[in-house]
This record gives sequence, C-alpha cells and structure tokens, in this order.
Amino acid sequence: MRNDELAAAQAYVRLLEATRAALADPDEAPLYLPLLASPIAEADGALQRAGLCGNEARFFDLVGSLQPSMSSSGR
Repeated sequence: MRNDELAAAQAYVRLLEATRAALADPDEAPLYLPLLASPIAEADGALQRAGLCGNEARFFDLVGSLQPSMSSSGR
C-alpha cells in the first residue's frame, strides 16, 4: 500500500468513526453533524490525492486491510 493510499484509507476510517459518534444519540445528532465537515474534507482530499476517486473496489480493499471488519466479507 502506498503512503497516499494509506492516508486515504485512514481518513475514511476516521470519518466513519466520527460519523458514528455524531449519530450515536439521535437527539443530539443535529448538534454534532457540523463537526463532520472537517473529516469529510480530509477524506475527500486524500481520495483525490491517491487517485482513488471512482475506484471504489481498490479503495475498499485498502480500507479492509486496515479494518478487517469492513472487508467485503464483513460488509
């Protein structure tokens, strides 16, 4: 895995974790949703730099190598 691919996969995992935390309490979610803007921008930029936009299969293979629970067999 190249460094830029690793950065993209890590940014995506951070975005997922932030999203789960923001949505954990449905009553409080509207307060926390604006905090997702930064992780979304980070993940988007990392995907572009790694050339993974439009190559979801490769991207999710990389994410699965970091988070085995997110591999194709775990989705």
